[in-house]
Amino acid sequence: MDTTDTPQRTPEPVLGAMYFGTRTDEALSTTLLDAFVDLGGRWVDTANCYCFWEDPSGVGGQSELLLGRWFAARPGVRDRVRLATKVRHQPLVPHEWPSSSEGLSAEAIATGFAASLDRLGLESVDLLWAHAEDRDVPLAETVEAFGALVAAGQVGRLGASNHAAWRVEQARAIARERGVEPWSAVQLRFSYVWPRPGVTLPEGGHLHAERDQLDHARTEGLDLWAYSPLLTGAYVRDDRPLSEGYDHPGTHRRLAVLAEVAAELGATRNQVVLAWLLTQGVSPILGVSSLDQLTEAMAARDLDLPDEARARLDAAV
Repeated sequence: MDTTDTPQRTPEPVLGAMYFGTRTDEALSTTLLDAFVDLGGRWVDTANCYCFWEDPSGVGGQSELLLGRWFAARPGVRDRVRLATKVRHQPLVPHEWPSSSEGLSAEAIATGFAASLDRLGLESVDLLWAHAEDRDVPLAETVEAFGALVAAGQVGRLGASNHAAWRVEQARAIARERGVEPWSAVQLRFSYVWPRPGVTLPEGGHLHAERDQLDHARTEGLDLWAYSPLLTGAYVRDDRPLSEGYDHPGTHRRLAVLAEVAAELGATRNQVVLAWLLTQGVSPILGVSSLDQLTEAMAARDLDLPDEARARLDAAV
């Protein structure tokens, strides 16, 4: 597998495919994928478990199946699109999650990833994530199993989603010691506003980036991908309020500055948030459900965020 052009390194919008094939039907999903590519998008992010909670079967795979059909129907598009998927959370027993989650044993990783390739109709993916930690399995076993997939040419790069910074670095140290591919990307929940420290988010399993995790990623040269960057519409929709964990003075100050900057630039608050994330070296994962949302989000790449505006956004705490 030639992966010379797969490293992301430069932050860019990523299309999230979590609901493709379930909540977002086939026609709209393929329309969004086509438009994303036409707008210059390169990376699509999915997981083997998407979207078990939306499907009557109680197991995931619908997103990967749809992506497989999309790739098959568009010869040549695979040369333009980089694909990331994840293993860890696929229910092994329908409707019994998290008790039956596949985990990160060597056998689970090999079996789960083989099933992903089968659904996708591909021989390889560009990035494979460990969707969440599995502390019931020795970390070295997980690291070696991931590294084996890179060595076999089935995966370009590796990453860790919803992992503590110390856990990521421990895994990277193990990889170096054993001569296998290390994790070189992290994926966390991250946006312009922060929840209160230590708060448990209502979305089960979501790990919001902490400042030490951001510092770790930048210091070690790890790509940082952010899911839920627009907080399910909370910046622009009154019917989508922020959860209670975000209710603190810092949020109110940040929202006020965000509104000011958006008005000054003639942009939407969503676009300012996405542009700000890109200036932070973060690749936002776009969870869109309409062409208008996609067009708005992709336009953030071209939004000129002046140094003075960025400084004000950063200073609001």
